[in-house]
Amino acid sequence: MLAKRIIPCLDVDCGRVVKGTKFVELKDAGDPVELARRYDKEGADELVFLDITASSDKRGIMLDVVKRVSEQVFIPFTVGGGIKTIEEIREILRNGADKVSLNTAAIEDPALVKSASEEFGSQCIVVAIDAKRGSVYKYGGREDTGMDAVQWARRAEALGAGEILLTSMDADGTRKGFDQELTRAVAGAVNIPVIASGGAGTPRDIYNVLEYADAALAAGIFHYGAYSIQEVKDYLRKKGMQVRL
Repeated sequence: MLAKRIIPCLDVDCGRVVKGTKFVELKDAGDPVELARRYDKEGADELVFLDITASSDKRGIMLDVVKRVSEQVFIPFTVGGGIKTIEEIREILRNGADKVSLNTAAIEDPALVKSASEEFGSQCIVVAIDAKRGSVYKYGGREDTGMDAVQWARRAEALGAGEILLTSMDADGTRKGFDQELTRAVAGAVNIPVIASGGAGTPRDIYNVLEYADAALAAGIFHYGAYSIQEVKDYLRKKGMQVRL
């Protein structure tokens, strides 16, 4: 059995890490470079950086911030937000990312997933799915596509995605636990790893979702010091779950 992964997430807006509830009411959570350094030292398995307004603002990602963050971490580093072309993916990888996350662009141009996976390898391409009541949203949760999250996950895998980053907009920021039903449905529909996101409040919440998902992504509980990554991993180990040191 592969070890379960714990992944802090940096949602970045205007160069600062922010955290909201259900994708709104954003509050400042700190400097992305400082947080990246902290999480690398604390034992995070990976780090995700999402420029959350790049797509809705129809602009490119902030490469200078990506580069500065990448210089602080020695763990796999995924970057997403406003990525639309093979050239942009290549530039992000040159600036220190190990993987890229495609969301709106993948929905509007599914062929990008296929061409990107062929160009850089499936292990490099993550398709992010923001879902509300089972429906897929784009532009940072602003527009309902009407697509079914499970069906879109299946298609993303067929196109060559190496991983799914699944965020429940209903649970995001609530700290009341992940959307178990959605996570179970998507994880059961694909053969690639699924990262569950949205709703982490306690180590128990993370344990529960890792019964289905391959990794758990969390933000607020780490940013604001409710729990450390090590405390979460210690809890998981005591429950008999395999995690990395």
